[in-house]
Amino acid sequence: MVTDDMKSLFREQLQGAQGLQLAYIGVVNHLFEALHRLGQATSQQLAEAAVMDAGYVLRWCEAAYAFGYLELEDDRFRLSTQGEAMRPEVENSLMPLAVQSVLTAHMAERAAGLMRTGERPGEAVLAERETVLPWFGPMLESGFSGLFQNTICPAVPAFEAVNARAGLAVDLGCGNGWYLRALASRCSQLRGLGIDGFGENIRQARAVAQKAGLGNRLNFMEGDIHTLTLDEPADLIAMNRALHHVWEKDVHQLFSWLKGNLKAGGYVVIWEPAWPASRATLRQPPYRGMSFQNLTEHVQGNHFLRPDEIAGAFEAVGMTARIHLFANDTEAVVVGQV
Repeated sequence: MVTDDMKSLFREQLQGAQGLQLAYIGVVNHLFEALHRLGQATSQQLAEAAVMDAGYVLRWCEAAYAFGYLELEDDRFRLSTQGEAMRPEVENSLMPLAVQSVLTAHMAERAAGLMRTGERPGEAVLAERETVLPWFGPMLESGFSGLFQNTICPAVPAFEAVNARAGLAVDLGCGNGWYLRALASRCSQLRGLGIDGFGENIRQARAVAQKAGLGNRLNFMEGDIHTLTLDEPADLIAMNRALHHVWEKDVHQLFSWLKGNLKAGGYVVIWEPAWPASRATLRQPPYRGMSFQNLTEHVQGNHFLRPDEIAGAFEAVGMTARIHLFANDTEAVVVGQV
């Protein structure tokens, strides 16, 4: 039976979603950054600074004020603490949550329709919303770079071993290149090659690496793993939250390819969400979002994996495997070695 308390709870959840979607509009149109630079401004001045339509910016400012992202004094707006936290450049930015809210809504709508037919159109659905794809890489970087640099990288010996021999690290499904940039910032001797199927991601990766002064150590190219040939064997091949995108096609062939493109003593480092062995675990708060994302992964022809499944795939091609768990066991890094 529906109660008033239940209705109130769901109205609060709806407003939370609306607030994040409102923030998304400000993020992708650089309104938070523009107002940060201005300090304070009327909506007209903000529209001019951001090169946006004044009518839309006025209504956005009023809504952003209502949701607490902006403060208002004498018709001039400035960022609140929440508004500052949405700026992509700030440490621990809330920007990923805003991007995820809109991506989630898009994928939910696609799943609702596709459920009737069983169609699974693949990763192309990520590019169906023109404002989302350019922010997919920054969303992942802001959400996971700190965990990688501060926790995962020091705990996985393979990275330092490859750095010590000035080896080549290849990142399959590199996105905007954040993983290789983070790795290169900790490991000053290694070289990196990033490969991704989206041209937009490769353009971002090259530009940001060049800006960071890493253009001479990191290269990026558009390519498909199913037709890919490396110019030289790698010391390390990484798949950062990308393995589940190709798992259902031919996992044995994939892992044979990974092994065959490594130098002697080389490593494959797979980082994936750690799908739990028991469905009862999905009720726990850290896993709820993962369970929804697994539905949206089905739209793309994918599904999340248990860490022991990944380790088993390594062992099936004659590689040793070690599982590392992080973030309250919700993130798995599985390292295979020849």
